[in-house]
Amino acid sequence: MKNREIIRKTSIGLHYLIGIGGLAGGYAAVSNPNAPLGASTELLKNGPFDNFLIPGLFLMLVIGLGNLILGTFALKKHILWPYLSGAMGCILVTWIVIQCYILYAVEALHVIFFLFGAILGLNAIAMLYFNRQFPFLKK
Repeated sequence: MKNREIIRKTSIGLHYLIGIGGLAGGYAAVSNPNAPLGASTELLKNGPFDNFLIPGLFLMLVIGLGNLILGTFALKKHILWPYLSGAMGCILVTWIVIQCYILYAVEALHVIFFLFGAILGLNAIAMLYFNRQFPFLKK
């Protein structure tokens, strides 16, 4: 029982932390798509975007809002939260990998948020195991 609560509370904290960061970063990119937080559009030269508007919308809506919603799902112990949390961890890891590829750089924040996504995924697997929610486990 104790392990489940530690995993759930860790996931809640990560979801809210990632969500707030996603909203803030996404808002910065949407409100000033040509130079969010001083970043030049030159950083996007290897990617499909001319400015930060589309990545900012994704960051704000999917990463930011999605994680805040999932933090609330985990807080309320919604039956689907482990599945959705694992999916969001995969989305975050994929976002970071694509971002590093487009930027041709790996910064400390990339590593940190990659690890956050991986932890969400591992926590989801552990919760599905503890809750016996895997399709092949009998209840």
